[in-house]
Amino acid sequence: MQSTSGNQPKGKSKEQFVHSVFESIAPKYDLMNDILSFRRHKAWRNFTMKKMNVRPGSTAIDICCGTCDWTISLAEASGTGAMIGLDFSQNMLDVGADKIERLGRDKQIRLVRGNAMELPFEDNTFDYATIGFALRNVPDLVKVIEEMQRVVKPGGLVVSLELSKPTWQPFKGIYYFYFQRVLPMIGKLVAKSYEQYKWLPESLVHFPDHKQLAEIFRNTGLSGVEAYPLTGGIAALHIGRKPASTTAAKGD
Repeated sequence: MQSTSGNQPKGKSKEQFVHSVFESIAPKYDLMNDILSFRRHKAWRNFTMKKMNVRPGSTAIDICCGTCDWTISLAEASGTGAMIGLDFSQNMLDVGADKIERLGRDKQIRLVRGNAMELPFEDNTFDYATIGFALRNVPDLVKVIEEMQRVVKPGGLVVSLELSKPTWQPFKGIYYFYFQRVLPMIGKLVAKSYEQYKWLPESLVHFPDHKQLAEIFRNTGLSGVEAYPLTGGIAALHIGRKPASTTAAKGD
C-alpha cells in the first residue's frame, strides 16, 4: 500500500528504489497499512469487492499483491477459481504465502514474482485484474493498466483501489499535515523506515486525482469506467470493463 516517489538515491531507478523499499518493510507492511489508512483499508476493500460482485468459479490476477490480503479476498469470493498473486518483492510474497497456507488456500492461489508492466500471461486469461495501493509505485501506470486490460477476457474487469487526494476542507489540510509531518515519524518508530515514508506526500502531489485517473482508464480503451472517492477522497476505487469487441476504439 505504501508509495514512494521521487528523490530516490542517485544511481537507482524508481523501480529499483521501490523494490528495495518493499523488500525492507515487508514484515511491518500490514501494520503500517492500518496506520496509513486510519484502519480504513479493509472497509475500502470490502466496498470494492461488493462493487466487483465476483462470480463463483471466476479467475483473477492481483497485481502488486504485496502480502496478499486482496488476493485472499478474491479467492474466498470465487470459491474455486484459480487466483494469481503477482509482485516483484519476494519478501512481500513470502509474508503472503504464510497467510495463504494458514488459510488452506495454497492449492487455489499461486504466487508469482514478476513485473507489473510485463505480465507473464497470455491475452484474455482472467475474469478480473486488480491492483491495490500500488499503481503510484509503478514507473508507467498507463502501461500497467494496458497490461491488466490485455490479460483479462473480453467483458472482464480492471480494478484499482488506491490512495488519492482529499476533496474537502478542513479534512484536506489535516490529512496533508498528517502525511507530511506525522507519518514519517510513525514510519521511523514502527517500521524503521523514515525516509521511505517521507516521500509519500510527494507521490500524492504527482499522482492523478480520481477524475484524471478515470480518464486514463477510458483512454486505454476501458469502457463503463466508474470512479468512487472514499473517506473524503483519501482513497479512490476505479473500475473499467474490457470491451467485448477487441476492435473497440480507445476512448469509447
